[in-house]
Amino acid sequence: MTDCLFCKIVAGDIEPDTVLETDNVLAFRDINPQAPTHVLVIPKRHIESINALTAEDAALVGELYLAARAVAEKEGIAESGYRTVMNCGEGAGQTVFHIHLHVLGGRALSWPPG
Repeated sequence: MTDCLFCKIVAGDIEPDTVLETDNVLAFRDINPQAPTHVLVIPKRHIESINALTAEDAALVGELYLAARAVAEKEGIAESGYRTVMNCGEGAGQTVFHIHLHVLGGRALSWPPG
């Protein structure tokens, strides 16, 4: 997708503050952090939203969560606690239409969010 911000990051057109990278996943710091640790974990392959996922994407979604765990460990928030969030659609706050998992931590997170 030529107009997708995250696809441009994956292609190397935009340099992120990378935290973790695998063959299929890229994790980088959010440019508008909502917590001391706020990392976005994205698949390198474009998938517009949760609604676009298919059964064939199950392993990739699992990789996103394993990468989130690795990010939490690397950032030192695994033991104290962290939140993972994936928004779906404008009404839920999705602003970049390429699935991404937010990893938030480093402070107490209240509930409910929003």
